[in-house]
Amino acid sequence: MKGTIYMIPCPIAEHDSVWEVLPKANLEVMNSLDYFIVENVRSARRFLSKAGIERKIDELEFVELNEHTTSAADIERMLRPILAGRSAGVISEAGVPGVADPGADIVALAHRHGVRIVPLVGPSSILMVMMASGQNGQSFAFNGYLPIKEPDRSRTIRNYERRAQQERQAQIFIEAPYRNIKLFDTLLSTLSAKMRLTVACDITSKEEIIVTRTIEEWKRAGVPNIEKRPTIFVLGI
Repeated sequence: MKGTIYMIPCPIAEHDSVWEVLPKANLEVMNSLDYFIVENVRSARRFLSKAGIERKIDELEFVELNEHTTSAADIERMLRPILAGRSAGVISEAGVPGVADPGADIVALAHRHGVRIVPLVGPSSILMVMMASGQNGQSFAFNGYLPIKEPDRSRTIRNYERRAQQERQAQIFIEAPYRNIKLFDTLLSTLSAKMRLTVACDITSKEEIIVTRTIEEWKRAGVPNIEKRPTIFVLGI
């Protein structure tokens, strides 16, 4: 019998206890596993330790699946223990695995082999910002990172603006935290005054910011405190 892959969420921000933002029911599944496919071993070990799992961390097996995993053969090797009957947990660096996360690669391969995938409940920054944004929750798209260089960057922003206007579809995107301020300035100089922009920073933390304003209102309000902080942007009408 084949094993099962459990998609295990972890907190987005630092908390005294991981169970402040995760359902305690996840612990039973985590306690049953000794094999984990993770984006980063160090952060995964820290998360499992803070979660208070029953097994000793040193007794667990970890393999990394991240942006440095370029070989399909490596992913196939990760799946072999599961095909042999061993269940595994997939853990991202933050939030839910498989969404804007390399964990999707092992899941895609697992589906081709008929492996059962079980997603556990936990925080998704993408869904949480949509919940709190007031933007169109009936139709939205996550676009990942914007191009870094001009004119591709501004052209992409204007394309998102057109999609938001013509399709009434909220456009979600992110940036490397150290480039947040530069992106914010580019958005203000590129977008039309009536477009609505949501800025969501450090979601679930005590310093959380989630604010939606028009571009015109943002110009009056000034730059939010988002420098070098994990931030999601949502554009809509």
